[in-house]
Amino acid sequence: MSNSFHVEVNIVKAQKQYYVTIKGTKDGLTLYLDDTCSFSDIERELEIMLSKRQYVQEEGPLIGVVLKVGNRYLTKQQEGKLKSLIRKKRNLFVESIDSNVMTKEEALRLKQETEIVSVAKVIRSGQVIKINGDLLLIGDVNPGGTVIATGNIFIMGALKGTAHAGFEGDSNAIIAASVMTPIQLRISNKWSHTPELIQENRSDGSMECAYIDEDESIVIGRLQDLSHLRPNLTRFEGRINHG
Repeated sequence: MSNSFHVEVNIVKAQKQYYVTIKGTKDGLTLYLDDTCSFSDIERELEIMLSKRQYVQEEGPLIGVVLKVGNRYLTKQQEGKLKSLIRKKRNLFVESIDSNVMTKEEALRLKQETEIVSVAKVIRSGQVIKINGDLLLIGDVNPGGTVIATGNIFIMGALKGTAHAGFEGDSNAIIAASVMTPIQLRISNKWSHTPELIQENRSDGSMECAYIDEDESIVIGRLQDLSHLRPNLTRFEGRINHG
């Protein structure tokens, strides 16, 4: 009877499933959280694992923790509980939480921020167009007209008024136009009155673009240079190629 009892205990131990896996990296710790168990199981096992001596260093430097939660959606309250639990370990803090899922509201916001909005019209003096995402304007921006976008601005026509790209803080945004003679350019929180800038950088008549360079100044160059300056700028190119 004693032998059978020990066999049963060993089987149970062998079948134990761990809900939290910890891996050390050169930048800190990565915690993989099982996305099929209950949240209370995660809390309980995380508390046990982080209580081990190697994760508690009273005088040690702060160590960033990345949480990988897979297909689990965490509420703000649950995120707060995990951050609080990890921060109690003195030298640990949550650096980021990576999830494969998002709310409908988050998905709609992401769609707005990354889509290209096409407008075919002339922006006359006193008119303002403001959109979320990238703006593709087929037409001119006359003096006194203004176009604003959270992303990039592409103008298939003459830019003679004001253009403000990345107005929510995207300093990597660019402004491109077939004819670049604006009154003012703005990218993120940088701005420039451009008559003298344009004269100094007059190109051979090809489409031009404005961007923030390494000196944190707005400069104007050839659109062809963007493949080197902004290698991740592919949405506009893909839309043009595929119609």
